[in-house]
Amino acid sequence: MHHNQLKNIVIVGGGTAGWMAGALMSKYMPSKSTKITLIESEEIGTVGVGEATIPHLENFNHLLGIDEATFMKKTHATFKLGIDFVDWYKKGESYIHPFGDYGIEMNGLQFYHYWGRMKALGETFPLEAYSMNIAAARAGKFIRPVADPSSLASRIRHAYHLDASMYAKFLREFAESHGANRIEGKVIEVHQRAEDGFLTGVTLDSGQKIEGDLFLDCTGFRGLLIEGALETGYEDWSHYLPMDRALAVPTSKVGDPPPYTVATARDAGWTWRIPLQHRVGNGHVYSSKYMDKAQAEKILLDNIIGEPLAEPKQLFFKTGRRNKFWNKNCVALGLSSGFLEPLESTSIHLIQEGLVRLLALMPDMNFNAENSKEYNRVMGLSYERIRDFILLHYVATIRDDTPFWRDVQAIELPETLEHRMRLLCESGHYVKYEQDLFWLDSWLAVMDGQGFSPKIYSPLADAMDERQLAQTMAQLRHAVSEITRQMPTHQQFINQYCKSN
Repeated sequence: MHHNQLKNIVIVGGGTAGWMAGALMSKYMPSKSTKITLIESEEIGTVGVGEATIPHLENFNHLLGIDEATFMKKTHATFKLGIDFVDWYKKGESYIHPFGDYGIEMNGLQFYHYWGRMKALGETFPLEAYSMNIAAARAGKFIRPVADPSSLASRIRHAYHLDASMYAKFLREFAESHGANRIEGKVIEVHQRAEDGFLTGVTLDSGQKIEGDLFLDCTGFRGLLIEGALETGYEDWSHYLPMDRALAVPTSKVGDPPPYTVATARDAGWTWRIPLQHRVGNGHVYSSKYMDKAQAEKILLDNIIGEPLAEPKQLFFKTGRRNKFWNKNCVALGLSSGFLEPLESTSIHLIQEGLVRLLALMPDMNFNAENSKEYNRVMGLSYERIRDFILLHYVATIRDDTPFWRDVQAIELPETLEHRMRLLCESGHYVKYEQDLFWLDSWLAVMDGQGFSPKIYSPLADAMDERQLAQTMAQLRHAVSEITRQMPTHQQFINQYCKSN
C-alpha cells in the first residue's frame, strides 16, 4: 500500500516555533517527495523571550542528532536543574522545584511515603535533603548524570537556559542544510478551496504565491492561518489564570550563572530571572486588572541585577488555547496554538510536543479526519494538564497580602486539579493522568514547598524496620551531600564543556 505523500509543507512564521518545525520536518519527511518551505518576515520579527526550558528539550535535540555541547555554545546556554520559587508560599520563604527525583523507590513504594513515615516519627529533615538537583543548585554546582544506576548522581536531570533567537538561528542553519527553503516575505492573502475551506496557498507582499498541501501556523499570537483564515476560535482560560501582560528586559551578566531559574511572586504576578552565559533574561508577568504598566515596570527594574541592555518590551496575551490545534490542513504551533504563562518554562516544550505528535500522526494527501481528531484530543489534554499545574502555584499558598492573592485563592478549580490536590494531601496518594507532563516529584515539590504536604503515608511503608529505614535515610542524605561536594561548579563545568566564544 503506497501513501499519497504530501508534496509541499509550508511553514508560515519563523522564530523558535517555525525553525523547530523546519528542522524536524526537513530531517524526517521524505526529501525526494516533500518540499519544506518556511516563510518569515524580518520586518515582523518574533517575541523571542522564552529562554528557559524543561528536560524534554534534550530529547528534541537528540531526535535531530544535535550534539549538546555544540548546541549550548551556539545558543550561549547554561544548565538548569530546577526553578527557585521565592515568596510563593509566603513572603520570606522559598523552595526549589527540581527536575530530578527525591530519594529512591524502596520495596516498590515511592520514596515520599517513607519520608512521611520518618516525619511522623519525629525526623525534621526536609524533603529537599534527598534531592541531588536541589543540593547541586543551592551549591552552584553541576554534573551531567553518571552512567552507574546505583549512584544518586545518575538521577540528576537537567534542562537549559538559552537565547531563543540564537536557537532559532541555529535550527535555521540545520533546516537549510537538510533542504528546507526559506523565503523572506510577509503574507498578505491566504487562499482556500471553495468546496471545503482547506488552505491552498498564500500570497506574499512581493506578489509571489506559495502553494502547499499542509500548512504550519507559526505566526504567533495573531494566528494568521488558524484564526485569521480558518476562524478556529479560542478557549479563554483567564478565569483560571488572570495574567494578561508581561514585560521583558535583558541585563548584563553579573557573576557566575546559577544552575536554576528564579521565579519571585510579586503583588499581582511574578518576575523571572534566567541566567545565560553572556547576559541575564528578566521579566514580569502580571495582571492588568490589579496593576498598570508603570507599576509593573518599576517592580521589574527595581529587582534586576546588572545593567539593562534594552528598554523593557511589553507583551499582551490571553491565557488559553485554540478550539482546534489542527483544523483542516493547518496545524498551529507555539503562540498560534495557545498561551500558558511561562511559570514552569513549558512554552518551547509545547512546540516540541506539537511537532512530535504531528510526526506520529502525519497525514497524506487524503487528510484522514481521525488523525486531526486524535491530535486535537491529545494536545488539548496536554494544555489542560500544564494549566492545572501552573494554577497549583497560585492556590496552594497562604498569601493574602494583596487583592490579587486574595482573589486567586477564591478561583473555582478545575475538577482534575481539585481531585489531585485533595488525594495527595489528604490520603497521601498520587494519581497520574493521561498526558501528564509533570509527574509525582514535581507535584510534591510545589505542594510541599507551599505548605501542602501529604498528611498521611501509605501503610505499606510500615513494613520496613524502623532502624533500617532511619539508616537508609541517613545514607541517602550523606550521598547527596558527598556527591555535591565533589562536583565542579556550574561555571567550571561550562568552561570545560560548552563555553561560548
